[in-house]
Amino acid sequence: MKSRRTVVVTGAAGFIGSHLSAALRRLGRSVLGIDNFDAFYERASKQANLERIGAVKPKIAQRHDAFQFIEADICDRQAIRAILERATPDVIFHIAALAGVRPSIAQPQRYVSVNVNGLVNVLEAARAVNCRRFIFASSSSVYGNHAKVPFSEDDRVDQPISPYAATKRAGELICQTYAHLFAMRIAALRFFTVYGPAQRPDLAISKFMRLIAEGREVPMYGDGSTSRDYTYIDDVIAGVIAAEKSLPADDSPAGFFRIWNLGSDHPITLIQMIDAIASVVGKPPRIKTMPMQPGDVERTWADITRSKAELGYHPTTSFEEGLLRQRSEKYG
Repeated sequence: MKSRRTVVVTGAAGFIGSHLSAALRRLGRSVLGIDNFDAFYERASKQANLERIGAVKPKIAQRHDAFQFIEADICDRQAIRAILERATPDVIFHIAALAGVRPSIAQPQRYVSVNVNGLVNVLEAARAVNCRRFIFASSSSVYGNHAKVPFSEDDRVDQPISPYAATKRAGELICQTYAHLFAMRIAALRFFTVYGPAQRPDLAISKFMRLIAEGREVPMYGDGSTSRDYTYIDDVIAGVIAAEKSLPADDSPAGFFRIWNLGSDHPITLIQMIDAIASVVGKPPRIKTMPMQPGDVERTWADITRSKAELGYHPTTSFEEGLLRQRSEKYG
């Protein structure tokens, strides 16, 4: 039987997936990346991400330290099954998804197709090749407009306020079901507003940096008091890798499912974020006040008590330092 050395990263050409693939490469892991170059943003950015992964030199010398990439769609059930049958991975990091709250309101069927049906395709393929270790990228959006802060993994999450949030919560429930039925070891990681070099161009920090640098108006939705728990990419990736290490060994007969928050536990208001970006860019912002958008939550704030205790997760990058790194585009 072929020995398992490969790890699979879906969404490998995207922001989080590319940083994760690069980090795994540095650890000497053999990585197979999958991405379909969805047109949500330009292909050139994702191609650049892949080039950066390939340029990473492992810190640990091993024979099996390559990065391979296959262009494929997680909605193509047969293609995903064939890829995993060839790779026989040890673990799958399922990062691929359609992101974005506002676009999900306009295209709910597409979000369900990719984020729910696509997830099931990957889980079924994993089960078929007896890959029982699985990391699922969930989102802080599942908390909705929860009144209690900070948000804890034990809080009720039955009131999502966007189709995107609903698909991520559905994904968690599906993962929990697979862990129970098929003795899979699955971690669902709730990411809190991840930022850093190579961030998606549609996300606020990346977009506002560009607009302020160009002297253009910055749209501020609401009065600037909404807040987000911005989390630097390197801290998130450290948490993802720690979550994989925390999965039970393969010889355990029982399934395992655990949810962990990966945030900074330090929310920043929208107006504070704009001011901080302006300081980093070195230009004053031209703010255009806009009405609040449907589906946007009022705040996010991660309780990371569980992640600290069980994963050794300790985010260390300050918001200001993270902005400086993103502005200078330091990567990997």
